[in-house]
Amino acid sequence: MPFPMHRQRTTSPLRAALAPLALGAAALAGCDTLSSDFSNFFSAFNPPTPEQAAEWALDPYDAENRRRGTTLLANAPWGGSEPYLNLYRDRVATEQDPLVLAISIEALARHGTPADAPAIAAKLTNPRREVRWSAARGLQRIHNPAVIVPLAGRVVDLEEAADVRMEAAIALGQYPDDRAFQALAVALDARELSLNDAARASMTLLTGEDFGLSRVQWLRWYDATSTPFAGQRPFLYPTFTRPITLGDRLVFWAPVTFETPAPPAGLRDEGARGTYDEPDPRAPALRWEPTVEDPTPDRLRGSEVDEPTPSAPIAPAP
Repeated sequence: MPFPMHRQRTTSPLRAALAPLALGAAALAGCDTLSSDFSNFFSAFNPPTPEQAAEWALDPYDAENRRRGTTLLANAPWGGSEPYLNLYRDRVATEQDPLVLAISIEALARHGTPADAPAIAAKLTNPRREVRWSAARGLQRIHNPAVIVPLAGRVVDLEEAADVRMEAAIALGQYPDDRAFQALAVALDARELSLNDAARASMTLLTGEDFGLSRVQWLRWYDATSTPFAGQRPFLYPTFTRPITLGDRLVFWAPVTFETPAPPAGLRDEGARGTYDEPDPRAPALRWEPTVEDPTPDRLRGSEVDEPTPSAPIAPAP
C-alpha cells in the first residue's frame, strides 16, 4: 500500500517511457523548475509504504533513514497516535544526530501536548543551530507557560542566530506575560528587520496595540497602563505554503494540501480533536523499545523552568 502524503523518486516502466519527453521539455525550456516538476510527477507513482517508513524511522545505523522515516510518520494521518508519540518523545530525549533530532522535535511539536513543551524547551540551548531553531519553532505549536523564560532567553541573546531569535519571538506571542513582553521589547532594537517585525507582531497580538518598531513608545505605553493585555488577540501558529507547481497539477490523484494556521495545543478545544482517537488500520506496528522512561529533564519539571538570566539587559521605559 503506498504511503500517503509523500512522493519519492522511483523507477517504473511509465517513468522510463516518459523520461525522454520530460528531459526534452526541460532542455527546451532551459528551466530547472520545469525539470523538478516532472521529477515530482514521476516520483508520485510508487511512494514508500508505511512499513518502509517505519523501518527507516527505526534504523539504528543510518541517520538519514531515521530522518526520512520520522518525517513520513509525522506527516501521516496516524502520525499522532500514541506509539508514534512515544517514539518522538524518546528521540527528542536520546537522539544524537542533529538532523534527526531536529525533525523529531518538529514531529513531537506537531502531535504533542503541553506536557511535552519542557522537553522541547530543553533543546533551545543545544549546540547546533538547526536543533535550536526547530525547538523555537516547535514551541509555537504547544502552549505551556513553563517555557516563557527559556524562549525569552533565546530572544534576548545577542549571540544567538537571528532566525532562532525570530522563531522564539513568534512563539512568545501566545503568552500575555511581563517576561514575554520585555523580551520582545529588546528584540525591537535588533539589527535584523525580520526579528524586529516578528517582535512587533507578537506584541500587537498580546496587547491589541501597535506602536511600530519604537521600543520607547511601546515601553512608555506599557508602563502607563494597568491592563496591558486586555486587548489580546488569538494566537495562531504559522504554517508553510507555496505556489502550486506544474508537477503538482500533473499528479491530480494526489492533490497537494497545506496546513492552515491554528491555535497551539493547550489553547485549542482539545475535545474537538478526534483524528487519532481510533486506531488506523494503515498504521504499521512499531517494534522498538524506548531508551528512557521519562524524557523530561529533571530541571524542566514543574510549573516554571529555571533558566539563567538573559544575556541582554531589559531596560525600563524612559
